[in-house]
Amino acid sequence: MIDLTVARIAEIVGGTLADISPQDAAALRVTGTVEFDSRAVGPGGLFLALPGARSDGHDHAAAAAAAGAVAVLAARPVGVPAIVVAPEGASASRAGVLEHDPDGSGAAVLAALAQLARAVADELVAGGLTIIGITGSSGKTSTKDLVAAVLAPLGEVVAPPGSFNNELGHPWTVLRATRRTDFLVLEMSARHPGNIAALAQIAPPAIGVVLNVGTAHLGEFGSRDAIARTKSELPQSVPSSGVVVLNADDPAVAAMAGVTAARVVRVGRAGPATPDVWADDVSLDELARPRFTLHARGAATEVRLGVHGDHQVTNALCAAAVALECGAGPEQVADALAGAGPVSRHRMQVITRADGVTVIDDAYNANPDSMRAGLQALAQIAHGGGARAGAKRTSWAVLGEMAELGEDAITEHERIGRLAVRLDVSRLVVVGNGRSMSAMHHGAVLEGGWGAGAVSVADPDAALALVRAEVRPGDVVLVKASNAAGLGALADALARDAPGGEPADEAPR
Repeated sequence: MIDLTVARIAEIVGGTLADISPQDAAALRVTGTVEFDSRAVGPGGLFLALPGARSDGHDHAAAAAAAGAVAVLAARPVGVPAIVVAPEGASASRAGVLEHDPDGSGAAVLAALAQLARAVADELVAGGLTIIGITGSSGKTSTKDLVAAVLAPLGEVVAPPGSFNNELGHPWTVLRATRRTDFLVLEMSARHPGNIAALAQIAPPAIGVVLNVGTAHLGEFGSRDAIARTKSELPQSVPSSGVVVLNADDPAVAAMAGVTAARVVRVGRAGPATPDVWADDVSLDELARPRFTLHARGAATEVRLGVHGDHQVTNALCAAAVALECGAGPEQVADALAGAGPVSRHRMQVITRADGVTVIDDAYNANPDSMRAGLQALAQIAHGGGARAGAKRTSWAVLGEMAELGEDAITEHERIGRLAVRLDVSRLVVVGNGRSMSAMHHGAVLEGGWGAGAVSVADPDAALALVRAEVRPGDVVLVKASNAAGLGALADALARDAPGGEPADEAPR
């Protein structure tokens, strides 16, 4: 974060001082990072006291101060220097990201955090910072990582680790930026209408990217049209001086050109008739890493991606469009994309073990669109990525629940089970005994008449034991579910199961 006095932070957030005099607050400066985990606080930091289901951050304020925190942003005095913001009776549902907030103290601290982030963002933008916001039903994290990679040759980039894309992670990421930062890349997620508009208020984007409109959080929104309206809050938030990058291959996204005052850059794979940045001649190597010709600004440039799956082509086109707007040339973009491998854990990380087993770890998140993309990548790798003819490798899909689908959960899980059969997946391991997972197993059995090909197990431990007992050298294993299903540890264990104990690096290209 930029260097600010405790007094100035209190002024920005409208807080009062506790356990520190006005004179000391005017002299004492926050020079370190802002943290909501007391274990991560370092010298000069600012600690956020947030309530949780198992512990309250206010109880860890002294530990944060002992670790070097200059002050605590809190909802009540904590016995160490603090900026106190008063709760307003907000509930946990208003705060959105808090599991436990009965008195609104967490919501008050989050609101203060948003005010602080906005003030810092405004100051940095005035000094030349470019803010890029990315939204979509799926692919946000992968695209964020690609955008960060293609901008890195142009200057210092700050981007969130993993999926820090909500009311807490978004402003926390903003406050990672300093006066040296040239580009701030932000994911913007939503569970309710208005969420993206609120995030855009915290850090107004000069460039907005909309990837797709799918069915993630369908249970919360009720319809795909409602999801589209919420995603359109990002292009509506970009000023007329800015740029909006839209995936023209998604009609719901393409239609957002009509709701923004900004200049629109269209990307896609349809050819030169509509998109401004487009791809053709797409092919996949043996690990489903795409190669394609990038067309932009009158140039045609060959691109070889370091990430996996045909769906990454659109993500890469969006990243390319952002980099071109920020001053990169097509060849520079191609070089950066080639060197951009998976960064965020459990997001399409492909590891080939020493025994030849390939593990596709996509265990962090899942919705119907990303699940289809993951299964297609599995099928592509099992068939050699379409790169060459050869014997099909045995493919395993170890799948957990897709969360937050509401009334469509049963239907969508059944469709995924059927899709696994249609894509010729050799073994489907359905993890969990709920109605949705029963529907997935039932759909696979009905579609393919499978016997041992589709099995249902109670939990990740049972799934791990089954795969360990039956997987053979050369097999390909996809692990995918919403994070709450807990399949990340299973994917980690499979990656470590190679003879010798550690996974091999990805195969060379």
